[in-house]
Amino acid sequence: MTVAGVPVEFLLFAATLLAVALLHRHTLQAALVGLAVIVGYKLAFTGFKSGAGIAGLVTHLAHEWALLANLLGLLTGFALLARHFEKSHAPAALPRFLPHDWKGGFIMLVIVFLLSAFLDNIAAAMIGGAMAHTLFRAKVHIGYLAAIVAAANAGGAGSVVGDTTTTMMWLDGVDPLNVLHAYVAATVALVVFGIPASLQQQRYSPILKHAHQHIRIDWPRLGVVAFILLTAIATNVIVNLHVAESADRFPFIGVAVWVAILASAGVRRADWEIVPAAARGSVFLLALVLCASLMPVEHLPAASWPSALGLGFLSAVFDNIPLTALALQQGGYDWGFLAYAVGFGGSMIWFGSSAGVALSNLYPEAKSVGLWLRHGWHVALAYVAGFAVLLAMLGWQPHAAHQRVMENSVAPSSPVPLSGRRLQA
Repeated sequence: MTVAGVPVEFLLFAATLLAVALLHRHTLQAALVGLAVIVGYKLAFTGFKSGAGIAGLVTHLAHEWALLANLLGLLTGFALLARHFEKSHAPAALPRFLPHDWKGGFIMLVIVFLLSAFLDNIAAAMIGGAMAHTLFRAKVHIGYLAAIVAAANAGGAGSVVGDTTTTMMWLDGVDPLNVLHAYVAATVALVVFGIPASLQQQRYSPILKHAHQHIRIDWPRLGVVAFILLTAIATNVIVNLHVAESADRFPFIGVAVWVAILASAGVRRADWEIVPAAARGSVFLLALVLCASLMPVEHLPAASWPSALGLGFLSAVFDNIPLTALALQQGGYDWGFLAYAVGFGGSMIWFGSSAGVALSNLYPEAKSVGLWLRHGWHVALAYVAGFAVLLAMLGWQPHAAHQRVMENSVAPSSPVPLSGRRLQA
């Protein structure tokens, strides 16, 4: 069924996103109601890609459960990791090494950017949030929060282990070198949004000028942080290299993170009290991801640099995993442009990426689309600027359709069970 040529599902999803934007104090309820309405509509009228009725819904959920479970495990697990990192007192030692003006805030964004090249972008954003909480005395400007999310998402754009979408490209047979030039755009974007955001933060709450006296870093707790991160990285590599054909059937990364958290509980107790709040924020993102997976997206516009630019804006409100899968199936893209677009685009709205949702769980004041767009205006500007510089320097160089290089690799429409980008993840 369509209205003026637009499938009703898209209108219902748009209404859900509008409700989330307007009812920022009731985002979870808005997302769940929207999901219920979309599911009810498809049960009554159109059915699902996997079939009609309850059977079709069950089959669809069976196909999506690993991705959803991974997101839940990563969002809640990395919330505990961020608290471990903050309580290690390592962030309190940073003033010894950072400039005591806006440049200190900018360098912190660079750190987040670099971390995200090999960490999950949720972890990078949460670590950035923990550092900011200490460095700025728990007063973090919304524009700077948007910049932390943008730095986490930009940092993974050119790395096949830094973001879900680039990992999908790698698994599908795209040469890792063919996404590396996304860092040209990402680096430009970092400067464009990083400097204004750091100035915003310095005016709002200046960086600590001195480390706390007699600070003692809790090295065992910092070791717990490293253990959890290394477990996630190692699991990611093992899954991609050895069990890629099963990656859409089990939440390997999310389970690995929680195994590491539980295994290290005897070294330092985790702050279990924060799990319920993190879980509520996670359910919100899962509801939007599931809504996006129910949309009748069967094809994309012809591959070109304008369509890649548009996919970045679309990624701010639409799950970038199916968008990337469709692009891989279609072929003909310059993969570096696409990696930057779908990897960075979701930073423009707080719920556009899993990194944004995770950080907003730590800073609930960020859960306002209006405030995010108003104070984080530099993120959208940075996205366009980075894209323009990449286009001017290297030009659009579409890659020919590639063959899968891994036997029994996942189908291009199958989601990869990492968080990386989000609803962007």
